[in-house]
Amino acid sequence: MKISAERLAQATRAHWRIDNSLHWCLDVAMNEDGRRIRRDGAPEVLADVRHIALNLLRKETAFKKGGRAKHLKAASNESYLEKVLNSK
Repeated sequence: MKISAERLAQATRAHWRIDNSLHWCLDVAMNEDGRRIRRDGAPEVLADVRHIALNLLRKETAFKKGGRAKHLKAASNESYLEKVLNSK
């Protein structure tokens, strides 16, 4: 399978745009860049938990705010947290 250099560059840029967007959301909503957990497989496991949490927060549409505000509300409001966890 042959691919032109231009097409390969476009695909690479598209991949990084998506990847950077996800990491920006995780950093803003959950301060992912500030995490200092380094033992064993903990960083990977907690990154997966944050991805799941971000996806659940995105699915909840009643509270019309960004990921950070939803994260803080879920952390401080048990009924909202239950709503996020039960969103379909």
